[in-house]
Amino acid sequence: MEFQTIIEPFRIKTVEPIRQLNREERIEALRNAHYNLFRVKAEDILIDLLTDSGTGAMSSEQWAGVMRADESYAGARSFYRFRDAVRKITGFKHVLPTHQGRAAEHILFGAAVSAGQIVPNNTHFDTTRANIEAQSAEARDLPIAEALHPEVEHPFKGNLDVAALADTLESEGGNVPMVFVTVTNNSGGGQPVSMANIRAVSELCRHHGIPLFLDACRFAENSWFIKQREEGYGDKTPLEIAKEMFSYADGCTMSAKKDGLTNIGGFLALNDDDLAHDCRDQLILTEGFPTYGGLAGHDLEAVALGLFEALDEAYLRYRVRSVAYFGDKLMAAGIPIVRPPGGHAIYIDAKAMLPHIPPLEFPAWALSVVLYAEGGVRSVEIGSVMFGHQPDGSEKPAPMELVRLAFPRRVYTQSHVDYLCEVVAHVNDLRSRIRGLVIVEAPPTLRHFTAKLKPLGGALLAS
Repeated sequence: MEFQTIIEPFRIKTVEPIRQLNREERIEALRNAHYNLFRVKAEDILIDLLTDSGTGAMSSEQWAGVMRADESYAGARSFYRFRDAVRKITGFKHVLPTHQGRAAEHILFGAAVSAGQIVPNNTHFDTTRANIEAQSAEARDLPIAEALHPEVEHPFKGNLDVAALADTLESEGGNVPMVFVTVTNNSGGGQPVSMANIRAVSELCRHHGIPLFLDACRFAENSWFIKQREEGYGDKTPLEIAKEMFSYADGCTMSAKKDGLTNIGGFLALNDDDLAHDCRDQLILTEGFPTYGGLAGHDLEAVALGLFEALDEAYLRYRVRSVAYFGDKLMAAGIPIVRPPGGHAIYIDAKAMLPHIPPLEFPAWALSVVLYAEGGVRSVEIGSVMFGHQPDGSEKPAPMELVRLAFPRRVYTQSHVDYLCEVVAHVNDLRSRIRGLVIVEAPPTLRHFTAKLKPLGGALLAS
């Protein structure tokens, strides 16, 4: 008998209280934060699904690792445990620790990408795109056609369009320093990439002599989807699948704040000796000595353990099924989401839910702030606030208007998810009254983190 109730494959050992503001207090918090959820104090959030990055709970083994860490400046034992763990999973020769994933991106692109060049990807996430554009290069998205249609079911909706990549490399290959594949595809709805797709992209890159890198921050979740959905992988372990994924690449960037199950940390791993030398020089300049790279020894220990805990089958089964449970409930209630449910988050299709709000009045942003106002839930917009501002200063609607509800790892229980279902259903009932917003003030890069907005008409909901 296979029972259907989802149970967490762990026991809760320490608890942290959360408080509930009333609706008036939440509206006041939004006003004080200029209607930007990044600016709202964490203590004013009931359920925080802003990001799954660095927000998870560490295990008792990881906390034990924290206590035995070696905090030596150079050559600490903790670094070698960290390096060996990364090598065992990825197989890459050079391992450079960084304080988080965007630091790895900054170092790699600073060493390998020049002005006017093109870096293709299935879909760049915000910091990846920003770090490429900071080099005056183009971050080109080449998702498969199905990825741009939230309602379409596809087992590997995160795939890169191989034909489009072939066209790009044929016409502009000399201007492409590297190709990236993001696993899972975060901006595309947390959708997985198939092994067949990674293999095909790898073969194409090698034919053209261009290195392939993985944005590997959710490599374990991607491995689980391959195990569950791709023919020939059902009997393989997530570790075996992960090793094969990395074998097709020349390197990776990694935010260990996701599938490293830690609160801080990341790395750049690669095989090219000359590129590694240049990146190591940049690492010393911006992060620290190569055996700590902006991290304390206890962070290195936590990552070394967390990478393998993220590959545990019981954990992955619970993780992915919990997110799917939420998605199934929303679909049953008629709420449009990116289908099928992703691995780390549910993405509500705000364009479909709020068709009366034009893209440049930011429907996904509007939906996210109303979710907080009504239920104390913090999410994040992945739409025209995040991606609408172009390098030339113009505004262009994003391909999709999504609200991501990203689940911290090992933090919330099924009762939290049931509450979330009630909140989203309630907001869905209010959808015709939700108003758009206008940007009052914003920086030119990564504006969603600090922008100030205000609702059109002076209130989030029409009377």
